[in-house]
Amino acid sequence: MSETALDVEAMLSGRAGLLRSASERALAYLEQAADRRVSPDQAAVAALGAFDFELPASGLAETDVLRLLDETGSPATVVSNGPRYFGFVTGGALPIAQAATWLGSAWDQNGAMSVMSPVAARLDAIAIGWVSEALGLPAGSSGAFVTGATMANATCLAAARDAVLTGAGWDAASQGLVGAPPVTVVVGAEVHTTVRKALGIVGLGRDRAIVLPVDGNGAVDPRELPVLGGPAIVCLQAGNVNTGASDPFDRLISWARKAGAWVHVDGAFGLWAAASQTAAEQVSGASEADSWATDCHKWLNTTYDCGVALVRDPDSLRLAMQASASYLPGGPDERGMALTPQSSQRARGVEVWAVLAALGRDGLAALVDNSCRLARRLADGLRTEGFHVLNDVVLNQVLVSFGEPDRTDDVIAAVQQDGTCWCGPTTWHDIRAMRVSVSGWSTTDGDIDRSVAAITACAKNVG
Repeated sequence: MSETALDVEAMLSGRAGLLRSASERALAYLEQAADRRVSPDQAAVAALGAFDFELPASGLAETDVLRLLDETGSPATVVSNGPRYFGFVTGGALPIAQAATWLGSAWDQNGAMSVMSPVAARLDAIAIGWVSEALGLPAGSSGAFVTGATMANATCLAAARDAVLTGAGWDAASQGLVGAPPVTVVVGAEVHTTVRKALGIVGLGRDRAIVLPVDGNGAVDPRELPVLGGPAIVCLQAGNVNTGASDPFDRLISWARKAGAWVHVDGAFGLWAAASQTAAEQVSGASEADSWATDCHKWLNTTYDCGVALVRDPDSLRLAMQASASYLPGGPDERGMALTPQSSQRARGVEVWAVLAALGRDGLAALVDNSCRLARRLADGLRTEGFHVLNDVVLNQVLVSFGEPDRTDDVIAAVQQDGTCWCGPTTWHDIRAMRVSVSGWSTTDGDIDRSVAAITACAKNVG
């Protein structure tokens, strides 16, 4: 049987030119982002068929592959890195985030263990400390980077599950949940779907939780709280996915503490309000919880994917995530795979360190404050045009109704087709609405005004 060898010499000699071309193409894409339609047109999507060919026997030239990716792929992207993408609380990547990611990609470090990358381990530890400090969490809190809030919630809830069962005399890490004492889980009626998904992943069930009622802006109403007994986990929320509202942490955590419950806060984007003196009151008391889940690829504006699982007691996370083998180093200073579900992992701390080092406390606060201000500007503009803003705009989320459900959906579809900005649909308290999330670093007053004008024109055209 014949063997085909890679032409390593050709790859090495062509590497510099290929990477320079990639850099030039990437920069051209970024420089055009502010002027491009946000969603791709139908022709660009249809052109993606050019990627669908038989796996080549001998392979294409690398320059041709890169050219195809750029010339066919770039037009079919959603410009979520631009200033008028308002979908899914997606922040655009800051320039320093992009630059650090490019350099980190060249390093190609595995963040699983310090022996694999001393620099990744050191930057990871510093970045986690800075994130915890910026969010106002208790001294000694720590955690790890994961893919996103879903895995951050699952990671924290695994630690919570094991801790409350250990308190009840059951070793869940070793024995599993079969035969274990039942764990009571409490969530709000507006709990994010990722928390339910995470509860299913860790074996506590998506649909067996006690559900607490919420107020008109989606925060838990603390007036009538159930009596808790036995091992229990209370899941609270910083930043409702529709309204931006947060639960009243002080009262709810005090109630949970009396029952000995573990309190977890899902704060994918809302927890970053703590970094701003202006918005911090929205998440007052959240720091008294036992664990927190958040994202850096939302309001911190890093690249995807970058979530964070944080706990008050790092040992609880270490015990839940531990893995041992004769070839693996151990020790209390190990991070990476010692604190996360994954073993091999991207060195996310490199980019987060770079972003926080470049922004500093003031820059981070300004990033949060500006998004909140722009969200209010957009809400005011749409109200002036006669549209119904459904929520109290307390952070960066705006809900808008254009009348009957079908008409609202038609307006949203027209806005997405127009391409000036991108906003998604949602249903809020049985009312169909357009959901606007302002979280990109590059969005300006002009982008907001241009978007208000485009939304208004689409609504008028729909009739």
